[in-house]
Amino acid sequence: QVQLVESRGGLVQPGGSLRLSCAASGSIFGFAAMGWYRQAPGKQREWVATIIRPGTTNYPDSVKGRFAISRDVAKNTAYLQMNSLKPEDTAVYLCYAQAGNGNRYWGQGTQVTVSS
Repeated sequence: QVQLVESRGGLVQPGGSLRLSCAASGSIFGFAAMGWYRQAPGKQREWVATIIRPGTTNYPDSVKGRFAISRDVAKNTAYLQMNSLKPEDTAVYLCYAQAGNGNRYWGQGTQVTVSS
């Protein structure tokens, strides 16, 4: 059974920073990719970041240059460093891990609120 445990999000002022983590545990050793999506009220789920072994990262234009994803392969943990946060970044952030066979696993989600 694969489980993904996300760190707590929080309330951040505009322009601030926050780091999320996503720790995977279970029967699968290593994942082909890990990343995050986010979902704001009334909006579709939006892809935020992906890191693919051995370390290729991808981002949509909406967060490129502000967000950075990294990964500790030995710990099966991914990190999302979010800088220069904007109110429009407010959402529930969901991490995922994708196995080599294509199966995708999800974390529980964590709320990030950017507001003054």
